Amino acid sequence: MTANRRSKNITEGVARAPNRSMFYGMGYKAEDFTKPMIGVASGHSTITPCNSGLQPLADIAVAALKESGANAQLFGTPTISDGMAMGTEGMKYSLVSREVIADCVETCVGGQWMDGVLVIGGCDKNMPGGLMGMLRANVPAIYVYGGTILPGKYKGQDLNIVSVFEAVGQFSAGKMSEEDFCEIEKRAIPGTGSCGGMYTANTMSSAFEALGISLPYSSTQANVHDDKKASTHAAAVALVEAVKRDLKPRDIVTRQSIENAVSTIMAIGGSTNAVLHFLAIAHCANIPWELDDFERIRQRVPVICNLKPSGDYMAIDLHNAGGIPQVMKVLLDAGLLHGDCITITGKTIAETLADVPSEPDGKVIKPIREALYPQGHLAILKGNLAPEGAVAKITGLKNPAITGPAKVFDDEQSALAAIMGNQIQAGDVVVLRYLGPKGGPGMPEMLAPTSALVGQGLGESVGLITDGRFSGGTWGMVVGHVAPEAYEGGTIALVQNGDSVTIDANRLLLQLHISDEELARRQAQWVRPAPRYTRGVLAKFAFNASSASTGAVLDRFGD
Repeated sequence: MTANRRSKNITEGVARAPNRSMFYGMGYKAEDFTKPMIGVASGHSTITPCNSGLQPLADIAVAALKESGANAQLFGTPTISDGMAMGTEGMKYSLVSREVIADCVETCVGGQWMDGVLVIGGCDKNMPGGLMGMLRANVPAIYVYGGTILPGKYKGQDLNIVSVFEAVGQFSAGKMSEEDFCEIEKRAIPGTGSCGGMYTANTMSSAFEALGISLPYSSTQANVHDDKKASTHAAAVALVEAVKRDLKPRDIVTRQSIENAVSTIMAIGGSTNAVLHFLAIAHCANIPWELDDFERIRQRVPVICNLKPSGDYMAIDLHNAGGIPQVMKVLLDAGLLHGDCITITGKTIAETLADVPSEPDGKVIKPIREALYPQGHLAILKGNLAPEGAVAKITGLKNPAITGPAKVFDDEQSALAAIMGNQIQAGDVVVLRYLGPKGGPGMPEMLAPTSALVGQGLGESVGLITDGRFSGGTWGMVVGHVAPEAYEGGTIALVQNGDSVTIDANRLLLQLHISDEELARRQAQWVRPAPRYTRGVLAKFAFNASSASTGAVLDRFGD
């Protein structure tokens, strides 16, 4: 809705007086009703360092909107800290929070009749949740990422949150002193900002920049740096211009721009969670997009960024090397992007990248001819263990294939205890199940078990399969998002200890080696377990969630 329409509706007759009166109570003047009403959805909280530095950015956005002739309407969205919740019951609320954030944005924008919205977020689910709400509301909108954290330092090494999880495995295996372990724990998070590697938060922010819904260079800035403040101010100004042009999220988020975003995710070595989130984002935008589309793009886009968790550098290093515009310029020159996609600034991708150098630094960002991997790293595996598909992250592995005996666990805690108790050996395939969208519920992330395996030196010699998710910080012989999930009677529910299981990213295969007759016999005997929750938000999520293969969204009614 334009400001002129709002002004006409609000000022035509005494019937609108109660509406105006509520605004007057907040200090509005008559002339304010001719200005666009712009929401500022802020994820600020003191729950997590990812979000505890957002309030100054929200204040900058509000001031910039007012300077640009708009009225700013500030409201909040919640967050869950994945890093803090990891390995606990709280992790089940993480994916749920994506839906809650989307609902918050949609509800406030729709309920308060806003002309546009600027969403500010930090932790992992803030980005997809915010964009999903923006797409549902479909008024002019821009996303402002709160920024990455700077690396911690110890003994000349950069630290981040995954350093701590891996240190747990090293310490338990007797490979690290207690002094070093405690120092890493204290030094890994030096201040505000989102986890510093190419984990889920930085993956999604980078993808949003490639998508065109965030400003150039904004996705890799550090929260504490002045350029993040300047970029936030510029984002508010750009949004007011988008309102004037009536440029909406669904004008920007198209099938072609999603291809640009996913191509960028492959090039930077991003998180497996991006697969789940872009399935959900495409659903909100009413764009056909399937798991096979990720595999199609993976096969043509190389990994060109040397970033943690499987590489050497942090997100701030990527920023200093030219950021996402530099990555995109390399891809554009190679014919791997759609340069005609429009962005929130009104410029196309090609116009935005026109002045970016064609040759990258060669250390953090490689040219195509020196790609770290000739194809992308997020492989879609299928087989009798995952008829609908599963997601494997295959960077950093010498040989992304393993066949071994299954070690089966129905919860994360018992699996972690087995790993820490040295009950998992090289060649084993750990199967973690009843952790999917419905079974978890909420697809909790398995960073604790995978990091413990890496810390014990088993990252490449032990496979791990789950219908849950992985942190963006996970690497190793891991396969997640297995669908159908165990709670729905998927094959993963039928695996028994000692069964031979194959993970083979070369053949895109996830296979349980038993006969079809034995599989049918086990299926006939399987009984769905009772739901873990019968009331509240987790119960609602479990009841409504779609398969991971369709984004684990809550509104696929009748599809």
